[in-house]
Amino acid sequence: MSHPADEGVHLEPAVRQVTSVDSEKRDIGNEKKDIDVETTQARHGASAHVDEAVAARIADTVDDFMTLVNEANDANERERGMTLRDAFRIYPKAIGWSMVLSACLIMEGYQTAVVGSYLAYPAFKNRFGTTAPNGERVISASWQNGISGATNVGEIIGLQFAGVVSERWGYRWTIISALVAVTGFIFFPFFADSLAVFLVGELFQGMAWGVFQTMTTAYAAEVCPVPLRHYLTVYVNLCWIIGQFISSGILAGLVDRTDVWGYKIPFAIQWVWPVPLAIGTYFAPESPWWCIRYGHKERAMESLKRLARSSGFSQREADATLALMVYTDAMEKQVQEGTTYFDCFKGVNLRRTEIVCMTWLAQALSGTALGGLATFFYQQAGISDSDSFKLGWGGAAINFVGTVTTWFVLNKVGRKTLMFTGMCTIFVFLLIIGFLGIHNKPSTAEAWAAGTLVLLLGFTANFSIGPVVYTIVSEIPSSRTRAKSIILARNAYNAINIAFVNVVSYRQLSPDEWNWGPKSGFFWAGINAIFTTYIFFRLPETKGRTYAELDILFENKIPARKFASTKIETLVQGTEGAQKRQAEGIVD
Repeated sequence: MSHPADEGVHLEPAVRQVTSVDSEKRDIGNEKKDIDVETTQARHGASAHVDEAVAARIADTVDDFMTLVNEANDANERERGMTLRDAFRIYPKAIGWSMVLSACLIMEGYQTAVVGSYLAYPAFKNRFGTTAPNGERVISASWQNGISGATNVGEIIGLQFAGVVSERWGYRWTIISALVAVTGFIFFPFFADSLAVFLVGELFQGMAWGVFQTMTTAYAAEVCPVPLRHYLTVYVNLCWIIGQFISSGILAGLVDRTDVWGYKIPFAIQWVWPVPLAIGTYFAPESPWWCIRYGHKERAMESLKRLARSSGFSQREADATLALMVYTDAMEKQVQEGTTYFDCFKGVNLRRTEIVCMTWLAQALSGTALGGLATFFYQQAGISDSDSFKLGWGGAAINFVGTVTTWFVLNKVGRKTLMFTGMCTIFVFLLIIGFLGIHNKPSTAEAWAAGTLVLLLGFTANFSIGPVVYTIVSEIPSSRTRAKSIILARNAYNAINIAFVNVVSYRQLSPDEWNWGPKSGFFWAGINAIFTTYIFFRLPETKGRTYAELDILFENKIPARKFASTKIETLVQGTEGAQKRQAEGIVD
């Protein structure tokens, strides 16, 4: 049943009612109707649709609104009802192109693991370290903070750069420019003769990582249908894990080499990636959603055809898919037309931006900082250099398995359930790790137990909060502000790492600073509890929803707890009046 729109442009909740064709029952009192509404909602859940004001405004901007709506609805129903087997059969090229661009994150995962492990790497400590009170060569906590902070600052700059440049160049050329730049930036850490030069190199490389972080995630979310969306967005995180695994293997193989090549070789290996990745990105089709946002409909159609197999994707289906994109984009324009960073904080976009930023902050502050410093942690817990780097390599392999496992459960349990469960499990691990560090000098058994729990913490994170965040932050924003929203969320993540996580975590474990060791688990468990509570109350479930449906749910201001149960019957519902008025105008 359609409801008249209130003033302004917004989407209005609509509740289905079961009514009788009997004229007497149509004339029953308002009290009886209210009872019917409550009963139907209890049985079937609420329903939402586009209100007539939005539909009317869209109709004013297109020549044949009826055809647009019906084609968009056909594509929406096709995508919503598509099986996983059909998605793999029809879109193997979309999968392949997304995997090529996402592989840029292998470089970031590799570099992040290298720099994090260098803080405990014998060759690097011998070259750049100082002697601690206990006689060990260490990189001071100030330099550790500075190097990590420089990388994060670089990522923030790169992310902001990507948001502006991608509007003009598109995702592909923005990524290619970053690949060219990072090829030159690698020279800084490779030839560094001081920690200051090394820090500058990390700042510049961080700029390229920032570009990769947002462009690859947005591209993965925009080139595939709903059944494949979580596979390709989770794969973005998997590429990061693959980079860590490669890095851990190389470092474990070179750990006994104490000359300068012990730390230079891992950096030199980075020159292998940019050229093949740039070639693959050059030949990839541009995101069709990006093309629609900036008025390139013909180019969007070309991209759609290149992303799907012709045998399973007819011209009619291509036209319908394009219509769905145009309709979704037009619907968002009526609510919030702009695509700037400021627009991410206006109207309903504010709620969406809040959710993606808080979700990525939850990942950063969940306690995974201990797992991110695994090798350093093992050594401070009393485990030898050789064993710690081997455990780090094994941990990367475990993280890989955890992320792959996510593929098979995410679409069954949902995004919110997996995120919440992962945070709760990590909370328990952090408490146990904290109790293992109560002794000032943990025994060998306690040190190995703490190390094993860090491995389990890493597996849990990469089975839950690690990969699922990439899916959440790509689905929650509107299509017009998706790249900007991902940038803001990732920059919130980077900022909290600079201002808090890096400062605290290094000092907690460093022997010449606070030297908390495993007791750090108590600290992170407390912060974890705060964000777990937020996720429970504020994170909505987006599983199985098309972008048009998510727009309707957010514009209806559906509470997070009701996202999964609220029904959207068709995209046609709520547009009948606008279709009729346009048809009457044509007849007149």
